[in-house]
Amino acid sequence: MELLKWIHLMFEQYGYLVLFLGLALEFIALPFPGETTMAYAGFLSYDGMLHYGWLLIVAFAGTTLGMTITYFIGLKAGLPFLQRYGKWFLLSEHKLERASRWFNKYGQSLVFIGYFIPGVRHFTGYFAGMIALPFRKFALFAYSGALVWVLLFISIGKIFGPQWKFAFHLVEKYSFWIVGAVIIAVVGLLLYRYRKKMRSLLSKLHVS
Repeated sequence: MELLKWIHLMFEQYGYLVLFLGLALEFIALPFPGETTMAYAGFLSYDGMLHYGWLLIVAFAGTTLGMTITYFIGLKAGLPFLQRYGKWFLLSEHKLERASRWFNKYGQSLVFIGYFIPGVRHFTGYFAGMIALPFRKFALFAYSGALVWVLLFISIGKIFGPQWKFAFHLVEKYSFWIVGAVIIAVVGLLLYRYRKKMRSLLSKLHVS
């Protein structure tokens, strides 16, 4: 409750700026309760205090700004910088090793799914820069992931209203699997919708 009181007070004093700066700083790995703040902001839009559309825009802008900054830090400074100065940004050696394992396992796709893995999303921008992932690929994964992440957590508060906390805890716990299921469902629907075009294309490729 103390956290929610603090978030509410910040919104009363600084409005949308809280969300923009808070999310940008979170991805540089400074402590900020991004998911909780977005869900509560969604609830405030349900209550009519904030505008849902502006929340999405501001949260997306803050998230992509933070991710882009970390990408260029990783690209220019590399792993030695994080190992030496990471502790000042709460990037411990243990967290770096954990993120490295995830990156080795999922590769560049981690830039997208990392938003939904606790303790990992703060590192994905750094690691994408350190492996010199082309910026276009980074932007594709990072910005699309940011859009889904922001839309999911702000919409919790907007849709569930007074029951947002219950829904938030469920989504927070299973967000990785929920997003995975949604992606599979969307891909399946697209494949089904365009199955005739795909068959035609495959047959042309086979003939050629």
